[in-house]
Amino acid sequence: MLKIKNWRTTRDYIFITIGMALYALGFCGFILPEKVVIGGATGLSTIVYFLTGIPVAVTQYAINITLLAFAYRIVGRQFVVGTIFGATMISFFIGIFQPLFNDVALTNEPFMNVVIGGILAGLGVSLAYTHNGSSGGTDIVAAMVAKRTNVTIGRTMLYVDCIIISSSYLISWKIDLVIYGFVVLGITSYVADLVINTNRQAVQFTIFSRKWQSIATAINNDAHRGCTVLSGMGWYSKAEVKVLLVMCRKIEAVTISRIIKSIDPHAFITQANVNGVYGKGFDELKVKMKTPEGENGYGEEEELEVPQPVAVPK
Repeated sequence: MLKIKNWRTTRDYIFITIGMALYALGFCGFILPEKVVIGGATGLSTIVYFLTGIPVAVTQYAINITLLAFAYRIVGRQFVVGTIFGATMISFFIGIFQPLFNDVALTNEPFMNVVIGGILAGLGVSLAYTHNGSSGGTDIVAAMVAKRTNVTIGRTMLYVDCIIISSSYLISWKIDLVIYGFVVLGITSYVADLVINTNRQAVQFTIFSRKWQSIATAINNDAHRGCTVLSGMGWYSKAEVKVLLVMCRKIEAVTISRIIKSIDPHAFITQANVNGVYGKGFDELKVKMKTPEGENGYGEEEELEVPQPVAVPK
């Protein structure tokens, strides 16, 4: 178990590093050369860079460390430790890529640069997030606000990012650059949500059939997925029926459908997308839980892996 845990931790750090490298490439190679200010600590550091010439990586790291120092007492050690690595990596790669590209975009089309930069940034953020990482910046502010108030993390991040992007107008006095900043924000958010949800998306089948035993056996043997048999009653006929409940990955849905169709073409089937299936054969549920007594005896908040067969229908 210790070897497995160490491997997962190492794998997470590797993918967080790759994600931050993609983010830095999108920012330095496509967004920064167009003088576009985006959200988060990166956007605030960009404003400082345009005003003073201080490299983005230096200001960005200083902002993240300052915010983490304030966040330590509010959100706890676990969040701070998990964010330091991502914040360090993103500043490291931006520090490498900014002088390498020297504010020269990789294409001559401003809008194309904004789109490509947003896509790369979204991929980087989602890659880090799906491996328990964070780039810091607005995430830290949002976590502190959510800890003390009822305002959600997503709403706080949106507010802060909008303020930073809008303030760039006071520097450039060009409304098109502000619009480009919001375009990057939208693309980054969309791509990140797409990747994160696709990674977790699964399908739930509810099957009504007189040949339920044959279908269940075939799904077990051919699709290598489990079935749950539920007892029910048709209210119109007052007859007892057996209902099969099946969870599978989205790419396995066609295989399940073919199995059902080949055994009972008249089966009644419902199919629903679910955002996550947790338990054996799927993902592990990772939640933050208050332990009775933490490492130092003060009841720290620790991240525990709790595998449970939970599905959340859309």
